[in-house]
Amino acid sequence: MHFPHDLRHHGDAEVRGAARLTDLAVNVRSDTPPKWLRERLAASLATLAAYPDGRAARAAVAARHGLPAERVLLTAGAAEAFVLIARALPARHPVVVHPQFTEPEAALRDAGHDVGRVLLREADGFRLDVAAVPDEADLVVIGNPTNPTSVLHPAGLVARLARPGRTLVVDEAFMDAVPGEPEALVGRGDVPGLVVLRSLTKTWGLAGLRVGYVTASDPATIAALERAQPLWPVSTPALVAAQATATPEALAEAARAAVRTDADREHLVTGLRGLGRDRVRVVEGARAPFVLVRTVDAMAVRARLRARGFAVRRGDTFPGLGEDWLRIAVRDTGTTTRFLTELEAALPG
Repeated sequence: MHFPHDLRHHGDAEVRGAARLTDLAVNVRSDTPPKWLRERLAASLATLAAYPDGRAARAAVAARHGLPAERVLLTAGAAEAFVLIARALPARHPVVVHPQFTEPEAALRDAGHDVGRVLLREADGFRLDVAAVPDEADLVVIGNPTNPTSVLHPAGLVARLARPGRTLVVDEAFMDAVPGEPEALVGRGDVPGLVVLRSLTKTWGLAGLRVGYVTASDPATIAALERAQPLWPVSTPALVAAQATATPEALAEAARAAVRTDADREHLVTGLRGLGRDRVRVVEGARAPFVLVRTVDAMAVRARLRARGFAVRRGDTFPGLGEDWLRIAVRDTGTTTRFLTELEAALPG
């Protein structure tokens, strides 16, 4: 029996109905969506009388990754993709590599699967241990970079999880926040059974629009997922966003944002280290737009931070973690400096 975790708890719950809080709980980039994208979305409202036609957006996303359109499927966010995978793809022994985003396991369980867990160890820096994944696993889910650990696994190591008869699902929702995307598997056709999920939510600030996509090494996998979708699953504004953010200009903007995030994250990590390892322990090697930390009495620290105007993400809802973990989103240096001051005051001792 699994240790109970609230798999449906997500970062937005930390700030829902609390406008006065500075949000370091949700991993959506600040000051988004940009003005040009808001204007494109607003213009799309004039076409809402027509049913959505996803062909142009699908082709644009496919071209962005050098893929044929039949290897790409647009979805109502990555969350819908996890549900489609759980319901449409055959799996007798699915396994989720934790700690990671909990929605994949929740979707699999809701679809009636008995889900196995592989728990990566803090002592190993939460690095992937391929040997820990059982041979009988015929569907394996892993995040890269992983939420909430911020660990970026080498692409070659993740690819070693693939084998004939196994579906390898890689959640790359935060990969576009890594400069150059050096460990991306999206677009690869040489990895058997590969399914990659991407989201437009994080970089472009579109959580409320619900848009993402799936790529697969086998077009038959995409066809199976598409058959499980309802008619017109992605709205016209979401299709406009998918097409608009796949242009060279948009990709260049996202690349610049990833470089800024790198610098902003270093400012946060340096400040956290300055508080002393006996008070705050940072998971090393963070590459995503958030960091995972361990601290004594983290739940009380989180409550004190809320009283001081800052929301951070509790860690105990992630399998493999406990009540002494917090996830902190990367923000601009000014916001982070203010947060570090309040965190120091909120820590025990």
